[in-house]
Amino acid sequence: MSSLGNKKPAGAATQKVTRAHIHIRKEDEERINRELEEKRKQEAQKIEVAGDLLVENLNKLEVEEGEARNVDDALKVLGEEKALDDDKHPEKRMRAAYLAFEEARLPELKLNHPTFRLSQLKQILKKEWQKSPENPLNARLLALNS
Repeated sequence: MSSLGNKKPAGAATQKVTRAHIHIRKEDEERINRELEEKRKQEAQKIEVAGDLLVENLNKLEVEEGEARNVDDALKVLGEEKALDDDKHPEKRMRAAYLAFEEARLPELKLNHPTFRLSQLKQILKKEWQKSPENPLNARLLALNS
């Protein structure tokens, strides 16, 4: 029967482990784990940026020409003159431009279509006007396309 029971080696003396010892070991392990985790986080937070990737901040750019209070003024100061050359109100000039276009094209259309009535000629003129580069509304679109 003695062979069935637990046999302990005769030379090994075991010490009693108390809850306090277990608690101290557990706190030490947790502290070491926290320190390792903090080191990992610090290494992950280190970001190295190459010097050539840094770009000058244009928001703080000092310009000699003056200062701008709105977008149009800012574009003027920065040299985007082409963007500002667009006519802001082409519809104001549309009637005069159409009358000039009509005076120039009507005699040609009368020669090309002698049997047409004036209303028919004006319909053709209007269709041509819609596509004409002389139309101020089309001039803006043509400038954007080129």
